[in-house]
Amino acid sequence: MTEGGPPPVERRRGERRREERERIRLFEQLIAAEQDERRRLALFLHDGAVQSLSGIALMLDAVGHAIDEGRHDAARQILTSALERQRQTIQSLRDLSFNLEPVVLRDLGFAPAVQALADRLSAHESLEVEVDVAAGEALAERAQVVVYQLIREALAQAIGRSPTSVSVAVSDLEDDGARLVVADDGRPERRRNAEEAFAERARPVSGRVQVDRGESGTTVIVTLPAYTARN
Repeated sequence: MTEGGPPPVERRRGERRREERERIRLFEQLIAAEQDERRRLALFLHDGAVQSLSGIALMLDAVGHAIDEGRHDAARQILTSALERQRQTIQSLRDLSFNLEPVVLRDLGFAPAVQALADRLSAHESLEVEVDVAAGEALAERAQVVVYQLIREALAQAIGRSPTSVSVAVSDLEDDGARLVVADDGRPERRRNAEEAFAERARPVSGRVQVDRGESGTTVIVTLPAYTARN
């Protein structure tokens, strides 16, 4: 044994064992995040669209009975309600589809999609939005979807604090991970569930969320590990 510690061979073996344990831990974390996301999606569909479609089926049955009984005015009223519920269900499914894979990312690419989102916000809210997200182009497809969703959530929350400016930046980390930073100069964020919304969206890619609140504004920082940012 060399002075001051184990020999180089033992040290390398120890490092490899630690790296293997870390890979296993990260893999298990990713699997758990995917299971949580599938569970959330199943609950959303069961409690939302499935229940709505079941209700529409019952309403259409009622329309048929009303027509058979000659109650045509009642049939038209029920049918109108059924059509309205159907439109709401279609919209909820469209929102779900967009949240799972925003079409704009596929059509434009990551950086142009984020810039388009910022431009719309600037036009509608008279808000200055600075965007520096070129590094996001190198992210894995799934990571891009999650980061885009996080940016959209952060901008939506920022509007409620009445800021004059917001900055959005995506950067690379030395360990091949990635970091998203969204900062605004609006009123301080006081809601605890605001951080929970980011944590829920970041969970599928094992993202770590930090929300810094201060009198000068709010900064949202999301860090993605290399194994989800690049793979």
